[in-house]
Amino acid sequence: MTIPVNIAALGARAAAMIEQLGAIPSAPDTLTRFFLTPEHRRAADLVARWMGEAGLSVSEDALGTVRGAWHPAGPEAPRLLIGSHIDTVANAGKYDGTLGVILGILAVEAVARGGLTPAYGIDVLAFGDEEGTRFPTTLSSSAACAGVFLPASLQARDGDGISLGEALLAYGKNPDDIAASAYDPSRVLAYIEAHIEQGPVLEAEGAPLGVVTAIAGASRLSVTVTGEAGHAGTVPMRLRRDALSGAAEMALAVERIARAGADGMVATVGRVHVEPGSVNVIPARVVFTVDLRSASDASRRAALTRFEADAHRIAEQRGLGVVISAFHEVATVPCYRDIQRRLGDAVASLGLRAPLLPSGAGHDGQAMAKLCPVGMLFVRCKGGISHNPAEYASPEDMGMAAAALIRFIERFQQPPSDGGTSGAQT
Repeated sequence: MTIPVNIAALGARAAAMIEQLGAIPSAPDTLTRFFLTPEHRRAADLVARWMGEAGLSVSEDALGTVRGAWHPAGPEAPRLLIGSHIDTVANAGKYDGTLGVILGILAVEAVARGGLTPAYGIDVLAFGDEEGTRFPTTLSSSAACAGVFLPASLQARDGDGISLGEALLAYGKNPDDIAASAYDPSRVLAYIEAHIEQGPVLEAEGAPLGVVTAIAGASRLSVTVTGEAGHAGTVPMRLRRDALSGAAEMALAVERIARAGADGMVATVGRVHVEPGSVNVIPARVVFTVDLRSASDASRRAALTRFEADAHRIAEQRGLGVVISAFHEVATVPCYRDIQRRLGDAVASLGLRAPLLPSGAGHDGQAMAKLCPVGMLFVRCKGGISHNPAEYASPEDMGMAAAALIRFIERFQQPPSDGGTSGAQT
């Protein structure tokens, strides 16, 4: 059956709910909502209320994930999972994460009240630790649902010295119950997440919605370049061993590699520390970071190999030392081709074109992919701005995203199949 949709009404409701959640910050005029804080509690309670009003059965697991369940075929039937997160970065925008939770609630409410009776159930999930802003952990909530939570994470401490385990207890949770939060993989069909793009591609293409091909893998490096300090006025240029000049050339090298790379490759040098850091002293030591991402693990590894070779060549030419160490590695998560197709068909049913594009940002889908097939729907955001108070998606675009999810659910009668592969189309 086809559920009637009113895109304008869905968009208006999404916008109103976005404003309500956005009014739960830790300080006036600044949206900061960290994991397991009083602000997180208030946001979780509001989401739980919305789920209940939408006709869902509400529960909350040991990592604080709010779950809204709609099981028309009974509690033993397989489930489709739809979700995102309600925690934020510091001084955040209102749409990152929270939009996906809101769209999931609106979509399931519409199909439930429209009389759809599928042979599967749906759980809408509101995760709490996607951003990793309070503790040196990330995706702990979705990892618990996927059954891959690492108990050692309970020892991670925030800036005030409070451990994750202690914060859970203060939040009213029992860490001993975390294992029970995991879904049974045999009873989960797929995980779907709607999210603002956090980039400018959809806006540039004039498309309100897009289908994600893969969540990019990421490598982070710490690069230490050593030279020799000297007086800024007395050492001739030809005799200098300037660590900063060498580091700058290496930074340009990684930029050049990423520009020539495929699969949506991007690279960023985001942090630079210079010693001794005096205006009249030649830099003797520089430590900088590299964040390199790609929707293909093979292309990312090849780029890292090229950068390492270039860095050592630059160091040798300049008489410098260089040490490169990796401190973060996340594999690419391909979105299932069959789910990409189904999401694309749902968007097309609204008379829209859905470009295929990778996600350069991380998402809860990275953890959920260890449980089941995953797919993502991107929503256009103004200027591609995210993690910023200027973050914005129009009510019309949000309404179309809710309608696309409704159409997806209507057509989702069988488990996704990739013919033996989950590779992304890029």
